[in-house]
Amino acid sequence: MHREQRAFEADIQIEERAEGVRSIIGHAAVFNSLSENLGGFRERIAPGAFAQSAQVDDVRALFNHDANFVLGRNKAGTLKLSEDERGLAIRITPPDTSFARDLMVSLERRDITQMSFGFSVLVDGQTWEEDSDGMVIRTLTNVRLYDVSPVTFPAYPQTDVAVRELRTWKESQRTPALWRVPIARRRLSLIGP
Repeated sequence: MHREQRAFEADIQIEERAEGVRSIIGHAAVFNSLSENLGGFRERIAPGAFAQSAQVDDVRALFNHDANFVLGRNKAGTLKLSEDERGLAIRITPPDTSFARDLMVSLERRDITQMSFGFSVLVDGQTWEEDSDGMVIRTLTNVRLYDVSPVTFPAYPQTDVAVRELRTWKESQRTPALWRVPIARRRLSLIGP
């Protein structure tokens, strides 16, 4: 499994409870929304893609995907993850540290408004198809989640695994199924008994 990251314009907000505890709330991913072109394909996230991972994986909330700036962790109860009708909802209770206080100021000023998530695709956790305009669409259906992060610069990096999987899918579409069997038989006969 290769690790990938995706970022979205988020509805990050600061929530203050009566007892003075401040939380970062928003969505780290949005369902059924097409990404920009990611290097020959576009991507969407299906509802349910995070359901298993949000319950069982040890996920961190980081700033800019940097493990030196931990804001919360689901296993510690300082990061809450859930799927709602919009996407992957998050609630982070950040630590009382200088970097977290500085980040809260940047969030309140709306200098930082975007979220990202780090993930890898699980076996059979994606589908590939071509839309009516000839654009290849990758749909994420089951992923392993590593982190969710408020980010300064969102990015849609072109990753090797996605490009390699896109090439494999395209090759399977070019070779008609009827041709694949005779080619395989010829290869076997060349190898011999």
